[in-house]
Amino acid sequence: METLFGIDYPTLWFLVVGGLFSGYAILDGFDFGAGAWHLFFKKEENRRIALNAIGPVWDGNEVWLVIGGGALFAGFPVMYATFLSSMYVPFMLFLVFIIFRAIAIEFRGKEPMKWWRQTWDVCYSVSSITLAFLLGVVLGNVIQGIAIGPEYSYEEAGFFEFLNPYALITGVTTLSLFMTHGAIYLLLKTEGRLFAKMKFLLRGGIIFFIISFTVMSIYTLLFIPHLTDDFKETPILFIVPILTFLSVANVPRLANKKKYGQAFAFTSLTISLLLVQVAIEVYPKLLFSTVDPMYDLDIYNSAASDKSLGMMLIMVAIGTPLVLSYTFFVYKTFSGKVQLDETSY
Repeated sequence: METLFGIDYPTLWFLVVGGLFSGYAILDGFDFGAGAWHLFFKKEENRRIALNAIGPVWDGNEVWLVIGGGALFAGFPVMYATFLSSMYVPFMLFLVFIIFRAIAIEFRGKEPMKWWRQTWDVCYSVSSITLAFLLGVVLGNVIQGIAIGPEYSYEEAGFFEFLNPYALITGVTTLSLFMTHGAIYLLLKTEGRLFAKMKFLLRGGIIFFIISFTVMSIYTLLFIPHLTDDFKETPILFIVPILTFLSVANVPRLANKKKYGQAFAFTSLTISLLLVQVAIEVYPKLLFSTVDPMYDLDIYNSAASDKSLGMMLIMVAIGTPLVLSYTFFVYKTFSGKVQLDETSY
């Protein structure tokens, strides 16, 4: 098996895919979170400001999802096929709601009628909430395991099997984290009455996240104990959950000090650390089989050939700086507080 810097190609591609999905979770996480708060704003001006806060960046954020999905397909085609088969319903729902969300953002300001705008406001907010929740549901199923049988085929056990207790808890926790992340982003982009309202809403978002995160952590320790095996075998890895706890604790501390830029950095860090923790818990597995461990999918039995992975790593080395440069340019260009004008949504 070929290696680069002493690391085999499947492991490197595992890191690439994980990095791409982490970037997506951070970037689309705050605009899903901002959308989840949308119906809490009663005034038309506040809703327009909140919408324009994410207006220049939301579609660029979704580029990370497209690249991440493509990288997963290219690097681990066996896992990709089984995963999409098992999560067909939530992925189709995700596709429907992400389309409705995009339509709502673009169509809302096309007509002045109150009923028209309120209809698209509801579509935008409900879609944002549902998308954040579905991402958590999918992640919860990955962590817990899926009914994978012979030849790595999905053995369907029920239409709504993906809505198991742990997946629901993970979905709620993801939503609460994104809402906190989104509230802080809106504080960075707004001023006046909307800014004051977001300060109040942020407190509720932080409480919501801390409660749901605590429940998820307890459930994981009690009912999915195999996830702690790597930490027990390598105690130095406990540094990751410790850093996660400190990162979470820093968010309300910085928010109380009105250091919202730093608080946003720590919600981003929290998202990254949580996904790093998941990566440590599952590696080298990609999907656990709840039927029999012999059907588990890992980075080796799911990967493309070393030659394919090697060529794609070259493309990653070229493409990553371009994507990062584009992302930095967009956020730099549209930095600062939102000001409404005739070109606004």
